[in-house]
Amino acid sequence: MLRRIKRNKGLLMGFLMLSVVACDSKGVFDAYLPLSHQKWEAANTLDFSFEVNDTLSKHDLFINLRNNKDYAYSNLFVITQMDFPDGTQVIDTLEYDMATAAGEFLGKGMTDIKENKLFYKEKITFPNTGMYHFKIKQSMRKMGAVQGIEALPGVTHVGFRIEKSN
Repeated sequence: MLRRIKRNKGLLMGFLMLSVVACDSKGVFDAYLPLSHQKWEAANTLDFSFEVNDTLSKHDLFINLRNNKDYAYSNLFVITQMDFPDGTQVIDTLEYDMATAAGEFLGKGMTDIKENKLFYKEKITFPNTGMYHFKIKQSMRKMGAVQGIEALPGVTHVGFRIEKSN
């Protein structure tokens, strides 16, 4: 009896793992980096490295961000840098909404942690094969201030995701 339960438990776990993998057939690259002390330091540039072998298919690129109730802002400013294998760099300054006008966090999640999937680039083709680097850092400032916010509280993880476009 105990052996049958263990075997069924193993089959159930295998099925669940296969289901999770099967549901994500669009994902090409997906990685998260945790932030120490749930704060994103201004000096902390996060680097995601990935290899591209497909220069024909179109892809959607996302910045994934997990934040908790300690995030005190309705938006997020970031500076991104994409380094191509041929030495080309693309640098962008981007702003994302993080909360509604009523102050409710956007993103998915039933707990204090909200997961935000933020569009970075849409329907792009990679021009070269090889290693790419996506770098991102926060560039938040208080209204009217010149100096940036040194530590952005409430950000627990930052991720980067590449999906095949529809």
